[in-house]
Amino acid sequence: MIVGAVCLSHTPLLDKARALPEVEREFEAAIARAAAQIEVWAPDLTVVFFPDHFNGFFYDLMPPYCIGARASSIGDYGTTPGAIQVPEELAASCAKACLDAGVDAALSYRMRVDHGAVQPIELLSRGHRLTSILPIFINCAAPPLPRFARIRALGEAVGRWAESLDRKVLVLASGGLSHDPPLPSMAVAKPEEQAALIDNRGLDHAGRMARQDRVFNARFAYVAGTSPLLPLNPAWDRNFLDRMVEGAVDIGDTWVDQELSATAGRGGHEVRNWIAALAALGPYAAKVEFYQPIKEWLTGTGILTATPLRD
Repeated sequence: MIVGAVCLSHTPLLDKARALPEVEREFEAAIARAAAQIEVWAPDLTVVFFPDHFNGFFYDLMPPYCIGARASSIGDYGTTPGAIQVPEELAASCAKACLDAGVDAALSYRMRVDHGAVQPIELLSRGHRLTSILPIFINCAAPPLPRFARIRALGEAVGRWAESLDRKVLVLASGGLSHDPPLPSMAVAKPEEQAALIDNRGLDHAGRMARQDRVFNARFAYVAGTSPLLPLNPAWDRNFLDRMVEGAVDIGDTWVDQELSATAGRGGHEVRNWIAALAALGPYAAKVEFYQPIKEWLTGTGILTATPLRD
C-alpha cells in the first residue's frame, strides 16, 4: 500500500551555489520535515518518478516513460555513483501491471540515472534510509513529450499496482518547477550538439566536468539578469502548487507544450513527475512545505508532501 508521497525540485547547483542564508535555512527545514515524515511512514519500497538530462536516455531511442529493473547512478553534480538496489521482480510486475492497464511502459535492465533521480533520494534518506528503489523515467526534455493525460494514466496504473503490494510504498516525484536549463534543443542544435543528444554515453571525465562547469557558470549571468535563459515564474509556480494541493492532477490535460515552455521554461515540463506521483495516490491531502524562486539554483524550488485519503 502507498503510505505517502513527496514531490520536490532538484538542482545541479545544490552543492555548488549558495542561495540567501535565510532561504537555505527554510529549505533545509522543509527537507528535514519531509525526511521526518518518511521516517514515520517507514517505507519498504520507494517509487521515484524522475526526468533525465541526456545522461541516461538519448535520441537514439527515447521512450516516453521507462521502468528500471536494474539501474545505476552516474554520480553527477555531487550525487553518489554506483548500483541502485532495485527489486527486479517488482519492476517486472509493475511493468506488466502498466501494460495490463493500457499504458505501454518500456522496461530497462541497464538504466542509467542522473541527479534527477538520485538527489531527492539522498536528501530524504536522513532518518529512514531509502534503499529499495523502483525508478520510473518520464521524458520531460526530448520532444515530442508524452501528453499529460497519459502521464496521469501511468501514475494511476502504478498507484493501483503499489496499493496491491504487501509492503509500504513511498512515491517520490523529482523536478520542476519553472526553470529553463542550459541544454541544447535538437531542433536548433549544431551538428556536434545533435550527436551528443543522440548518444553521449561515452562521455569521459574531462567531458563531464566541462559540461558541469557550463551549468555552474550559467548561474552568474542568471543572477545578474543578463542570461538568455527564461526567468523563473513564481506566479506560475504558486498556481501549480495551489492546484496540486486542491488535487487537480488533470491541470495539464489542456496545456500545449510550446506554451508551457514559453511560460515555465523547458524545465517546467518536469512537473509531469509530480502529476504522475500524485495521480498514483488517488484522492489525497497535500501540503506545500517550501517554495522559493531561487535564481542561484536556476530553479523555482518547491517541496510538497501528500498522503492518500482512504475510506
